[in-house]
Amino acid sequence: MKNITLLLILLLTAHAARSQNEPHHSDVAWVTNPNHTNWLYNVNEQAKITIELYLYGVLQKDIEISYSTGPELMKAEKEGKVKLANGKTELTVGTLNKPGFLDCRFRAEINGKTYSHHIKVGFEPEKLKPYTQFPADFTSFWDKAIAEAALCPVKVEKTLAPEYCTDKIDCYLVKIQAYKEGYNVYGYLTVPKKEGKYPVVFSPPGAGIKPMDPLTHTFYAENGVIRFDMEIHGIRPDLDAKTYKEISRSFGGGDNSYLINGIEDKDKYYMKKVYLSCIRAIDYLTTLPQWDGKNLIAQGTSQGGALVLVTTALDNRITACAATHPALCDMAGYLDNRAGGYPHIFTEYKNMDKPEIIKTLQYFDAVNFAKLIKVPVFMTFGYNDNVCPPTTSYITFNVIKSEKKSLITPVTEHWVSDNTRRVIFDWIKTQLK
Repeated sequence: MKNITLLLILLLTAHAARSQNEPHHSDVAWVTNPNHTNWLYNVNEQAKITIELYLYGVLQKDIEISYSTGPELMKAEKEGKVKLANGKTELTVGTLNKPGFLDCRFRAEINGKTYSHHIKVGFEPEKLKPYTQFPADFTSFWDKAIAEAALCPVKVEKTLAPEYCTDKIDCYLVKIQAYKEGYNVYGYLTVPKKEGKYPVVFSPPGAGIKPMDPLTHTFYAENGVIRFDMEIHGIRPDLDAKTYKEISRSFGGGDNSYLINGIEDKDKYYMKKVYLSCIRAIDYLTTLPQWDGKNLIAQGTSQGGALVLVTTALDNRITACAATHPALCDMAGYLDNRAGGYPHIFTEYKNMDKPEIIKTLQYFDAVNFAKLIKVPVFMTFGYNDNVCPPTTSYITFNVIKSEKKSLITPVTEHWVSDNTRRVIFDWIKTQLK
């Protein structure tokens, strides 16, 4: 497949299955291998999966498996049972008559307890196209919004965070006045101690309202790259977890979620100020005396993956973009009877199928921003992800017209391995001027 690097992590042993695709410390390990090593098939081609099940590392024989298959995140279309004769069986799971992903779900009962597992296979996903429409006034809407936000002066408070400093890096808690007077965002800025000029990486957060910990990515600054990990709600990231949990109850989930706050009006939708705040963060980062003046990379995961696509499209100061399983992509895909992107507005929230909501989403869907990107993009995602499904990741990747590359790890659900984090960083280094 053109411009796609496939990293196929096959579950060839019980240890591999347990480490990659089972609950931590589970006694049961599933090993499921598609008969195509890249997990991809032609439309209307029958897919087959070999199934093994281990208990305490011992292959289980004559266990009955219940299974169901259907398009990902949609109702099952086929159900049945199969027995693991001699501990192994090959099951024909079916096909799709159009591009997309088939989700194969398995259940087994061992010693009175039910264990579940799933695996997805793709059918010509490189042909997937977005359902989301591109509004005629899309660019003018955002040009106007950015111009209005630019009238607000960027005010910055920067405080050393010694708990995250080392002999190689300094870390600061930064408060930035963003898109309008009195509205702030925060972030952790990690900078190499050694004097010099360095590239900058801008990294907005995943979804939710939760504390931030910059330690996961301090290796950026340790290797000569300034990094800014940003929050988007104007809440100090150094609050304790209990306080964050209380705040989150107010507008972090359910029908109070910020992700649907004001969604019936594109000018009042909560995410408008989030997108504009990302641009204002770039305004600040480009003033850093340690910035090399050449390299400004946007990197993020899930909601952060969407936000880096958005920021890269809107701000030509970004020189490269790395997005991991981006959220907010082709969110209206459910209206085309297939999986849509996180936050799954049409299945997880009530009364969302309204013309004004569908229209608002068009101005905020990351797939429409991806169409405008002109710099190199690196995307990583897995097939087994039910939060940001591969259908929407492929759709997003497919519409990008600039130089692009992807690392696909089929077995991956909604998580990122340490190795993948390093691969992303290595790609970023290849983009430095």
